[in-house]
Amino acid sequence: MTRPDIAGYFRSRSRVSRWELVFWAAWLGLFFIPGCNLVLLSQILAWGLFALSLDLLLGYRGIPSLGHAAFFGIGAYTAGLLGQHGWTEPISGLLIAGLTAGLTGLVTGRIVRKLHGVGLLMVTLGLNMILFDFVDRSTGLTGGDDGLQGIEIAPVLGLFRFDMIGRTAYLYIFFVVLLCFLGVRALVKSSFGLSLLGARENPRRMIMLGTPIEHDVTVVFGLSAMLAGIAGALLTQAGQFVSPEALAFTRSADVLVMLVIGGTGILYGGFIGATVFILLRDLLSAFNPIYWYFWIGLLLVLIVATFRKGVLPTLVGRVEQLRGRRA
Repeated sequence: MTRPDIAGYFRSRSRVSRWELVFWAAWLGLFFIPGCNLVLLSQILAWGLFALSLDLLLGYRGIPSLGHAAFFGIGAYTAGLLGQHGWTEPISGLLIAGLTAGLTGLVTGRIVRKLHGVGLLMVTLGLNMILFDFVDRSTGLTGGDDGLQGIEIAPVLGLFRFDMIGRTAYLYIFFVVLLCFLGVRALVKSSFGLSLLGARENPRRMIMLGTPIEHDVTVVFGLSAMLAGIAGALLTQAGQFVSPEALAFTRSADVLVMLVIGGTGILYGGFIGATVFILLRDLLSAFNPIYWYFWIGLLLVLIVATFRKGVLPTLVGRVEQLRGRRA
């Protein structure tokens, strides 16, 4: 392709569709609906960002991880420790939490960039377990099983105080998640995003083309960890509490389930999966507080059997088929 053709190609890739505008306008519109559970919706948005961070790693680069909750927990505890020790300004605390998790992700990416398959899964899981055990036993620093308490968060921009019904937290989380999403969208639509997809599909060919795929693994690990850390920090700042559960293996499993439900390698899959999972978790736990995970597992089996690639990619594929038939 000539240079103008290349520029036109990337412009077409980055073009925003009307469905994307509707998606984000709907989330903003929910704020104005009376009686809407903004606390629950805030959790869905933050978990959607967490799932998006894993999708960047798994869906776009093809790197599985069983310890992604480590970065989520690092961001959560960094924001909590800052708030506990007097750094109460939320935006700067959020940036510090994201950078801390991102730097940890860069180091992790440097360690695992030459690993594949079971070895990669075991290393990520092992690192997560080490960090969880440290947090769980460090009662003086992290509060241990009781969690980190006494977290104080100042009003956003010095004006908007976090309230009990979650109005400030919802708008704060919404705009942070939207900014992070736009950054990830620009990244995956760029030439770097294409190199990630190429390395996922055929790493040997990308090496022959001169693409530094090992360096890309380190970079994408850092970016993914930073997004996960921001998601954890958002929930800590909104709830002003964090416990070792933020680093538990179940949290890594939950976000992986969300991604499987919504679909990998598609930007909105994590948000769809988070919405389905959290709403069902809320309903099923109210119906059966003990065995609700059984029903989640059954749902996962049914979704995988019905929507092989996840809910969103399957629906998009069927819509395109209908358009092709009409054409």
